[in-house]
Amino acid sequence: MTRKEPSDDAMSSERSAPNATQSAPSQAIQGIDIRYLTTHSDKRGELCEAWRASWNLHPEPVNMVVFVTVRPGQTRGWVVHHQQDDRVFIGAGSAKIVLYDDREHSATRGCLNILELSAEKRGTFTIPAGVYHAIQNVGHRDLIFIDMPNRPYDPHNPDTFRLPLENNVIPFRLS
Repeated sequence: MTRKEPSDDAMSSERSAPNATQSAPSQAIQGIDIRYLTTHSDKRGELCEAWRASWNLHPEPVNMVVFVTVRPGQTRGWVVHHQQDDRVFIGAGSAKIVLYDDREHSATRGCLNILELSAEKRGTFTIPAGVYHAIQNVGHRDLIFIDMPNRPYDPHNPDTFRLPLENNVIPFRLS
């Protein structure tokens, strides 16, 4: 997992402290990149950049943006895409993101990583094709995130494959 902090090309030179945790094995999943973001607050509200091409999180341009909510205590996942990479921005609420590498030829196959992001610790991260993922709302208000997949959704040929939350593939149980 590559961690990127806000840089001079971001809106501010302020730095955010990373807040990611990983579960055993401690090896970071290959292709998962995360950028911790700076939020600017004043009496009018908040402003936070969610995506910038110059951050080099993903080589392809954004061509679709999906707005997603998750109710408190609920989970979206497990899901995997075979051709699509996801780029996700956590905007509001508190999220536990669990990632499991099941790619046949990946050096990190079998690795499990957990990210914890929230409105107070925002971040944008990438999920490569072949990595199962689930996003759980661990807060008390709606979780809001934005997904920016590298491929538009095709309802005639969807690249979305799901597993039940409890399964024999992923060695993790979401509580």
